[in-house]
Amino acid sequence: MADRDAERRPGDHQHDQTFAVRSVLIGIAVVGVLVLGIGLGVGLARGDGNGASAWAGTELAEPQPKPAIVLPDTDGRPFDLQAETEGRLTILFFGYTSCPDICPANLITLDKALTTMPGDVRAAAQVVFVSVDPVRDSPDVIRSYLDQYDRSFVGLTGTADQLADAQDIAQVPRATFDEPDDSDFYTVGHASQMIAYSPDGSAHIVYPFGTRQVDWARDLPRLARGETP
Repeated sequence: MADRDAERRPGDHQHDQTFAVRSVLIGIAVVGVLVLGIGLGVGLARGDGNGASAWAGTELAEPQPKPAIVLPDTDGRPFDLQAETEGRLTILFFGYTSCPDICPANLITLDKALTTMPGDVRAAAQVVFVSVDPVRDSPDVIRSYLDQYDRSFVGLTGTADQLADAQDIAQVPRATFDEPDDSDFYTVGHASQMIAYSPDGSAHIVYPFGTRQVDWARDLPRLARGETP
């Protein structure tokens, strides 16, 4: 685990390049959020009755246990999500490295928030990215992609069947794949939310696409301390 818990490298960012997204694809992102940003959040949320909440994310009506997922990491070793992240704040996200909008926006925003956190909060948090695109996303591709944001981010992959099972276990919609264009490029519809599992091993809150850095910065210390709604 030493490599995964290595010191963060805030300088390892290529934010300007990553955000050079064609505006036409923003419409695709919005549709993806509306259609696929569901699943775990169905049944939602507790608040004060007026839609207000003390948390920036969406509070789940019932806590969801951290899924029993075992997938190869970018070093080819089996990564047992429950065992490897026991007692830690774990933020789980399903995406793919060719994603033009949702994935870079989510990862950049979360990474920026983490780099402003005290050392104990950063050490308590583990981000786990599961690629749902096994054809294009080899372990090396995933590792290079995540290193743009933070070298401590864990990347997981697997076969199409393994990844479908992992999404089912995590209670997120399965990824959908568009037909390739003439250059063999294709887009993937995938769940857009990031799931925050508290140190107690359960998710009480999910963070939808569009969660701001200031929102993460407000919630991360509380999540790391094990506070729940």
